[in-house]
Amino acid sequence: MNRRRGGMTLGLLCAMAVLGAPGLAGTAYAAPEPPAARTAPGKSLEQVRKEIEDLYRQAGTATDAYNQAVADTKRQSDQIVALAKQIAAGQDRITVLKNRAGAAARAQYRSGGLPPAAQLAMSEDPTRFLDGADRLRQGEKATADTLSELNKTQADLEQYSKDATAHWQELEANRVKQETAKNEIEKKIKAAEELENKLEAEEKARLLQLEQEAQYQAQKAWLNTGALKDVKGAATDAGRKAVQYATAQIGKPYVWGAEGPDGFDCSGLTSQAWLAAGKGIPRTSQEQLRLLKKVPLKEMRPGDLIIYFDDASHVAMYVGDGAMVHAPRPGRKVTMAGAGSMPIKAVVRPDA
Repeated sequence: MNRRRGGMTLGLLCAMAVLGAPGLAGTAYAAPEPPAARTAPGKSLEQVRKEIEDLYRQAGTATDAYNQAVADTKRQSDQIVALAKQIAAGQDRITVLKNRAGAAARAQYRSGGLPPAAQLAMSEDPTRFLDGADRLRQGEKATADTLSELNKTQADLEQYSKDATAHWQELEANRVKQETAKNEIEKKIKAAEELENKLEAEEKARLLQLEQEAQYQAQKAWLNTGALKDVKGAATDAGRKAVQYATAQIGKPYVWGAEGPDGFDCSGLTSQAWLAAGKGIPRTSQEQLRLLKKVPLKEMRPGDLIIYFDDASHVAMYVGDGAMVHAPRPGRKVTMAGAGSMPIKAVVRPDA
């Protein structure tokens, strides 16, 4: 068997092992027709599976919105803190400038506040007066500079205050988005769990089989397109470190909004894996798609991120040989699966 063919087979075998699907020596495993869910009259268990899957998909989309709102809230909060420091420093500077201007005014008062011509007329020593006049001009310039800086600092403070108000309003708006997304996540997960909890133990086991079968069939169809035919990219050092981190998390539960160490959501896993490799990347799958470099599928290499679904609501890390590691959904654990077991939207590269 040549290397290319072997790579494709290894990818499929990897997906088989992970998904618990049958081997290649025969047709794809076809689960026996399951009975209709007892608690859902008129619906087959496959229909129930798709309904549950759709609810978790919606929860995943809301999770991405929640994570983005959290990131935006933190950024706005940091900017408000920075502006507060600038305002405090500006107020201290104004105090210093006012004291300096006051000292200049008091000095002029002590000199009688006479104009230079009058002082020249009253002076018995013109040379001494000229020296004093020069110092007076320097003092006047310093006073003018002080007043100019004072005005600029006051203008800066006004702008800082406006900026802080704007950031505060954005902070509050992001908090509202965060709470809205959280409620949406909890609602969708609760609905999915209620559907699943109505099933008997045997039906739950069949449901898992159907889930694995759907992923197996999707992976098999993807491989049959020859998608991996030209994929030969080797991981960089950073990519290997990212893969090592991600695969070390296998078995830990999916927890929405989590970035470890005890649980992860999908983008929490990929962002933390690359952080462990020394590269900070965006927190959400949608931002990872938007900001990281897109690469053609044929150039995919271990460590690259695979973005799934049209709304970019899921992300996984490619580990090679047609497999990926990801945090699937609530109720599941970090695992390896076939890279083509879900609809691929794009491949992005953190260390481009």
